[in-house]
Amino acid sequence: MADRDILLEQDYMGEQHSADCYGSLHNGGFIPPRFLAAATAGDDEEEDDDPIYIDCEMGGRQPQHPKGNYFRDGKTKIDFVLVWEVRSRRKRRSRARGRGDGAEQGEAGAEEASRSEQRKAQQARWRDKFIHNLQTAGLLLEKEETVSVKKTIHYLKLSAPWDVLVYYAEELALRAPLQAQPNPDHNTSDQVLRKFCIPNIMRQSVPNKPVDYYTCAFRKSKMEKFLGCEDHDNYFTNTQRHRIVYEILSCTAYGKRKRAEVGGARLLNEGVFTALFPLHEGPFEIKDNEIPPDQLNQRQVLFHYWARWSRWYKYQPLDHIREYFGEKIAIYFAWLGFYTAWLLPAAVQHSSEGHLHQRGHYLMCPLCNTCSVWNISDICPMAKLGYLFDHPGTVFFSVFMSFWAVTFLEYWKRKNATLAHHWDCMDFHEEEERPRPEFAAMAPAMEHNPVTGVKEPYFPKKARLSRMLTGSMVIIIMLCVVMIFLVTVIMYRGIVSVMMFHTGSSMLRTQAGNIANISSSMVNLALILLMGQVYTALAEQLTKWEMHRTQTQYEDAFTFKVFIFQFVNFYSSPFYVAFFKGRFVGYPGHYGTLFGMRNEDCGPGGCLIELAEQLFIIMVGKQLINNIQEFVIPKVKAWRQRREMAAVRGTQVSQEPPRWEEDYELIECEGLFEEYLEIVLQFGFITIFVAAFPLAPLFALLNNWAEVRLDAHKFVCEYRRPVAERAQNIGVWFYILEVLSHVSVIVNAFLIAFTSDFLPRLLYQFKFHQDLNGYVNFTLAYSPPDYNYANHTMCRYKAFRDSYGSYTLFYWELLAVRLGFIIAFEHVVFFVLRAIDWMVPDVPGSLELKIKRERYLAKQALADNQEALLVGWGSASSPASNASAGYMS
Repeated sequence: MADRDILLEQDYMGEQHSADCYGSLHNGGFIPPRFLAAATAGDDEEEDDDPIYIDCEMGGRQPQHPKGNYFRDGKTKIDFVLVWEVRSRRKRRSRARGRGDGAEQGEAGAEEASRSEQRKAQQARWRDKFIHNLQTAGLLLEKEETVSVKKTIHYLKLSAPWDVLVYYAEELALRAPLQAQPNPDHNTSDQVLRKFCIPNIMRQSVPNKPVDYYTCAFRKSKMEKFLGCEDHDNYFTNTQRHRIVYEILSCTAYGKRKRAEVGGARLLNEGVFTALFPLHEGPFEIKDNEIPPDQLNQRQVLFHYWARWSRWYKYQPLDHIREYFGEKIAIYFAWLGFYTAWLLPAAVQHSSEGHLHQRGHYLMCPLCNTCSVWNISDICPMAKLGYLFDHPGTVFFSVFMSFWAVTFLEYWKRKNATLAHHWDCMDFHEEEERPRPEFAAMAPAMEHNPVTGVKEPYFPKKARLSRMLTGSMVIIIMLCVVMIFLVTVIMYRGIVSVMMFHTGSSMLRTQAGNIANISSSMVNLALILLMGQVYTALAEQLTKWEMHRTQTQYEDAFTFKVFIFQFVNFYSSPFYVAFFKGRFVGYPGHYGTLFGMRNEDCGPGGCLIELAEQLFIIMVGKQLINNIQEFVIPKVKAWRQRREMAAVRGTQVSQEPPRWEEDYELIECEGLFEEYLEIVLQFGFITIFVAAFPLAPLFALLNNWAEVRLDAHKFVCEYRRPVAERAQNIGVWFYILEVLSHVSVIVNAFLIAFTSDFLPRLLYQFKFHQDLNGYVNFTLAYSPPDYNYANHTMCRYKAFRDSYGSYTLFYWELLAVRLGFIIAFEHVVFFVLRAIDWMVPDVPGSLELKIKRERYLAKQALADNQEALLVGWGSASSPASNASAGYMS
């Protein structure tokens, strides 16, 4: 039984083959008539197709690997690497023997082995067929192996020859260069400082800056019109080559197309391959300090001039980032840098002067049923601290931040349009997306796509809507769980306050509310982070279960779920403190209760200072924990990966490992979702609650300086190189930012009106005393005559009530002022915001000229009339046109 298990579990690729098993350049020849065969292979074949074996000669001693990302011939570029692992025979033999111990265990082991055999056989057939179809599509293949006692790691190197690149360049509408143009830095601050002759320490000279071109969509028939078309080796950039090969990998069949058995991504999910990635350009370390800067590879340039911590105050080399990682990642870093720069004016704190009026010695009512009376003079330090957050300057700062948020978004649209054109993705639109691998694997039916006319997996819309409705119920349940945790934290805060009062220490009694608020905020932060992890995993499963057809639909649905939950998760406690705490307390003798405990009242310094404390702990604590995680977790994952690889290589390697092995040791790129979510939540903190926590922009600025370097270091040094993806903008996140900016106006209006003491002070000054003389006494009500506590027949509490507990006329006047302030604040701010939106065009005027110029050149280049073409190029090279081009750039 054990021997049969061993034989059946053997890898179908054949472990006896040499490292050259999939050949070298000879078995990857390009056959034009078969070019599209890979995309349709398997459609008309029988169900019992045998696995395809690709024979090769037994290799002797392996030749020395050339330096750089090349095949063994030292000329053919490696564009992609497929990796899969196979356990060794000895390891499988020991496992098979383990299954055979005992009769019952032997039967269970035989059943498990049978399933394992079938699974491995199916994976081997899929892999064989997929690799064969890649060859048929024209890719060049070369195989390497790393063998150890435990397992063998197979590396299949892929390269796209010139004919393949040309075909797919036209299919994917890649941009081709028509005419070089100046490529100045697009930093507004640098232009302003240069105008005033102020030295700019943020500037840096980064070597090998990419050339900027006027471009148009590539056409094979107009090849001679494009710059550099004679240099076949370097005409297409490495990221373009990666994109083309990834496109081939995505549309190549490995089984039955009617079962949607297509694409390397699905094979990765099925466990047929363990990794699929393009290679980094080389090591990021610079071992020889004497190497000239212009001879550094792209990865070294990014590390030395961007990812190092010593470059924290320098401009980001966005063109280099885009050239190496593609537009999607480059736009993220451009947005993060732009946002961080805009935080500078917001972080410059407003200062205001005001004097605190002397507080009298008023006997205050007990704060709990078992507490004693206290004197208002005991909390004078907290009142002074509260005035730092609650003064007239807070209103103006809130208005400023509302204008700041919308103006930031408007100018980001201009910056985004400039970058989109500069990076040739302004006219980019997602082509008809293929079904996701998980969707293709789980869809119950096949239907014709009305756009492409091709049969593809189909899931009924009614069933999807039903699942989405069910998923929304789960979201509501999870939001209710968040509310339950919020009530738990409120009760915890009350219990801690009572315990502090019963200690007998006058200091603890004075600071009881403060201690309870800080400790409960820490507990709340721990619950927030825990619930965030649980819900993110749940939202991922729910979104998969909803069966969204494309990756874009899946990502949008997942983003919406996670953001809605995290919004409630992070902001529910601050919303409670800002708008509900202290509103339902009642008055002496008639206190409101929750589960037998008196409802919470605001502390001596007011609710605004408690809100500031909570925001500080939640926002700054989250940022610190996230930064520690981003620094530690990738290093731990990379260390484990290197350790496993070292165990496989053992002592066989006496020289530096090749690039594909070093990159396989790196961790898989996790995408940008978590990065965007973290910064968008931060944006909410600095806009929605800025009236209570004006230091939020400063802490956000400090965090983002570290965030840029942490993310840069991850992408350059610790992640495998991601496939370069095109993108025009930051996607759905921009609309979320717009919603947050509008919510912030409403929340800040209510925060100033109902939580701050700004309006009560203002109304008191208007009606009674301009210098606020007697204001503290005016805000304190007397306990009702029937209230008696520990022989104290009269005490004071903060409220606008008469001696019988009814609201005074001043309370109703103040309520009218508050509502009027909210209406006026919102209307004025939203009117100005609409004016800013109208006055600031989304596309700069100079950019519109460049777009028209590029379209004109593209029309001339692709025209069939050669005479018109010559005239067009002649006018382009004239002094007047050169001056015009200089002006437009």
